[in-house]
Amino acid sequence: MRRTLLTAVTVTAAALALSSCGTTEPAADSSGKSSEAITLTDGTGAKVELDGPATKVVATEWNVVESLVSLGVKPVGVADPKGYNTWDSAVPLTNSPKDIGTRGEPSMDTVASLKPDLIVTTTDLPASAVKQLKKVAPVLSVKSADGAGQIDRMLGNVDLIAEATGTTEKAKTVRADFEAKVAEGKKAIADAGLDGADYAFADGYVTSNQVSIRPYTANSLLGEVAEEIGLKNAWTVKGDAAYGLGSTDVEGLTDLPDDTRFAYIGNDADDNATPFTGVLAKNSVWKSLPFVKSGDVHRLDDGIWMFGGPGSMSAYIDSLVDALTK
Repeated sequence: MRRTLLTAVTVTAAALALSSCGTTEPAADSSGKSSEAITLTDGTGAKVELDGPATKVVATEWNVVESLVSLGVKPVGVADPKGYNTWDSAVPLTNSPKDIGTRGEPSMDTVASLKPDLIVTTTDLPASAVKQLKKVAPVLSVKSADGAGQIDRMLGNVDLIAEATGTTEKAKTVRADFEAKVAEGKKAIADAGLDGADYAFADGYVTSNQVSIRPYTANSLLGEVAEEIGLKNAWTVKGDAAYGLGSTDVEGLTDLPDDTRFAYIGNDADDNATPFTGVLAKNSVWKSLPFVKSGDVHRLDDGIWMFGGPGSMSAYIDSLVDALTK
């Protein structure tokens, strides 16, 4: 999935096509936010009616939490905020929101107690949970991922959330900053003579002493961003249609080209999530891999959420470029 850098015009057009449609009456208050009703169509095709820009917002998934924080919105409730700050320190929370439970199973009572005027979730949340949340407040569901265009989906989601929160001007800045970071990363990779270099990113988990490795294929968000800055995704395994994530084991790594640059993101708070410096350190297959022998295994900065928004992806570009051009 080799893609050239999206120009501002192309990205904007794609975002208009891929993000859900919204309409607002432009009357603004002293803060510059529209004070009129807003009608949106979310990622499920459902209509969402708001009396005005939402200010008391609850978020059930970390990627939408990141979007809110990037837009300057401080959510009053977040699913597992401790986990968010552990895995997404690239875009840290700027307040102390109420913990509403797990990402897959938010507490309806806790959400209701916050009296939000908007709940932002994703299409990964079960329909039964969404149905219950709609009894509390309007629910805006964004499409979690799209293997046919992850960057477009990511930016479209930011735009949609911005419409709901009256922060469309900030969304333009978020978009422009990300586009500038892609261009900067692409130049750095080219200047280092790495344009077209084989690259593979994966995460891994240890369960009952067995290591499972999850390749981020060209159809993943990280894969698409890496190709945007000029790298070639070396994975040959297929990923799922939504997230572009594959599955393999240690032996599957032998299919990667010998000159692959291999990268991963660890988490010191979870030893089972960092097998590349743990269990695999004594594994004979792992130690025999050419890129392991040559030292082309790179641990990128912790705290970059692999399924995050423009902030996490900008941090990913910085960390990746730094690792590969040292």
